Amino acid sequence: MGKPLFYEILEKPATSCIIGICSMIWFYIQKKNIGYSHVGLSYETALEGHHWRIITSAFSHISVIHLVFNMSALWSLGVVEQLGHLGLGVEYYLQYTLVLVVLSGVLVLAMYHLLIERFKLEYFRRVTAVGYSCVVFGWMTILSVKQPSSKLDLFGFLSLPISFAPFESLIFTSIIVPQASFLGHLSGIVVGYAIAWGLIHGMSNYWALSLLGWIALVFILSLKRSGAVDLNFLEIESVTDPSLPSVRFLASNSGRTLQMSALPNGNVEIV
Repeated sequence: MGKPLFYEILEKPATSCIIGICSMIWFYIQKKNIGYSHVGLSYETALEGHHWRIITSAFSHISVIHLVFNMSALWSLGVVEQLGHLGLGVEYYLQYTLVLVVLSGVLVLAMYHLLIERFKLEYFRRVTAVGYSCVVFGWMTILSVKQPSSKLDLFGFLSLPISFAPFESLIFTSIIVPQASFLGHLSGIVVGYAIAWGLIHGMSNYWALSLLGWIALVFILSLKRSGAVDLNFLEIESVTDPSLPSVRFLASNSGRTLQMSALPNGNVEIV
C-alpha cells in the first residue's frame, strides 16, 4: 500500500500547488465559457503585443482530458522535489519551472517565426498553443538525465521508463491526439535538455525572484497595451521637464547637425 494522499501532498508541495492552480483555472475557463483563442499563444497574437499569453497559455487547459493527462504526468514528475540529494529539490523545481514556462513559450514562437518566414508556412501564423505540456515535457527530460532509473506513472496504471518517456510521450500524443502541439512539446524537451546538461544554470532564489518580478511587469504592461483587460487605473505617462535640455537632429547641406537646446538663454550646436 502506498502512502496516504495527504502525506504525498506534503512531500510535493510545489507540484500540488501548481496542480491546484491549473485545476482552478480550468474550472474558471469552463464556468465563464472562455475559448482557447482568448488565452492561448500564437505567432499572430504575439506580434500584436499579447506577450502575457506566454503565461496564460501555459496554465490553461480547455478539455478535462488534457488537464488530467498533464496533471497526472506532473504529479509523477513531482518526485523531483524529493531529490534534494541529487541537487534537485523544491527550490530547484520552482526556479526551473519559471525558466521552462518562459523559455519554452519563447522557443515555440521562434519555431513559428522560422517556419513562417523561412519556409513560408502561413498555417503556423494562427496555430494556438495552450496547456502545461511544455513544462511537463521539460521535467520529463530533466529527470531522464538526472535520474534515468525513475519511471513515469500516468493515470495510476500506465508506467513508462523515464529515460524514454519524453520521446515516447511526444510520439504517443501526436498519434492519439492529432491536435496536440508537437512544436510545443518539442520546445519543452529542448529547454529540458539545456537545463539538464547545464547549458542553462546558475538559478538561485535571488534570480528566480528577479525573473518572477520581470514576468509580472511584462505581463501587466502587455495586458494593458493589448487592451485585453481594462486596466485604466494603471496609467503610464511620459514626463518632460522644460528645464532639461532637449536634443534633436537638423538637416543641412553638409550633413546632419545635432542641436541641443540647453537653457532658455541660448543653444549649443555640435556640427
